[in-house]
Amino acid sequence: MHQLAILDDYQRVAHRYADWSSLEERGVTVTAISQHIAAEADVVAALQDFDIVIAMRERTPFPGRILEKLPRLKLLVTTGAANASIDVEAAARLGITVCGTGGSPAAAPELTWALLLAFARNLTQEEAALRGGRWQTGVGFELSGKTLGIVGLGKIGTRIAGYGRAFGMDVLAWSQNLTEEAAAAAGVRKVTKDELFRESDVVSLHLRLSARSEGTVGERELRLLGPDGVLVNTARGPLVDQGALVTALQEGWIRGAALDVFDQEPLPSGHPLLEVPRTLLTPHLGYVTDASYRAFFGGALEDVKAWLDGSAIRTLTP
Repeated sequence: MHQLAILDDYQRVAHRYADWSSLEERGVTVTAISQHIAAEADVVAALQDFDIVIAMRERTPFPGRILEKLPRLKLLVTTGAANASIDVEAAARLGITVCGTGGSPAAAPELTWALLLAFARNLTQEEAALRGGRWQTGVGFELSGKTLGIVGLGKIGTRIAGYGRAFGMDVLAWSQNLTEEAAAAAGVRKVTKDELFRESDVVSLHLRLSARSEGTVGERELRLLGPDGVLVNTARGPLVDQGALVTALQEGWIRGAALDVFDQEPLPSGHPLLEVPRTLLTPHLGYVTDASYRAFFGGALEDVKAWLDGSAIRTLTP
């Protein structure tokens, strides 16, 4: 018999997107947990009886100190192809198999562009004003003719570059390993980090979170972006120094920020970003689409079945 936990099923849709009942005949009992478990001690207590865990992206971290306290855990599946909050090296040492899934390549880029358009045309404020009986309360700005800076020209960043060109924007890109050839293939201009923040009207972040990329955007970069600049982050919250960003928004170093990711998730009540001006905030919706969830939950089910058969697939290694 196996006990399987599906974590952070906020919308209670895990059973809609995969046929978990197909595991019953193989002796697997499935429990979907909709409430986020934040404290490490509570995570350990909640998962003591499970030998299979499905984690939704980085919502629940699994550092080595937690894995060591889950002796029954044998299979840990993360939705998506990578998860910076899982200590894969510790898992390997403890004999825990870690697997990933596929995803939707369009979900995050489309959300990124939706945020930018909504911010540029003041959509949330104008809708609220309209419902309150007011008409045309502000003035937006157009993207055409502006400069878009992309930090991280991977699969998502390359899509964003295409969107920017389609909207008539000049597109720049920077990352530590970006080559002239890769930039040219994406139809963008490779620049230095300082040049990107200084020259861009909009900067969009698309780096993978790692020890090297954490804090990529701090006070220096925000001041270079300037009072007319907009920061868009749909990648990972810790890419940005949250304290510096709050100060930048309070003091007007930048025009504003459109954010889907944060240093703490779910964003707790009283978090400074909930109080500062010139922001558009969404609750990490980048991957919350029908197509993504079919890939995530369907892929996780495939991983479990393959592991039960003794031939794990999509394994993540140190």
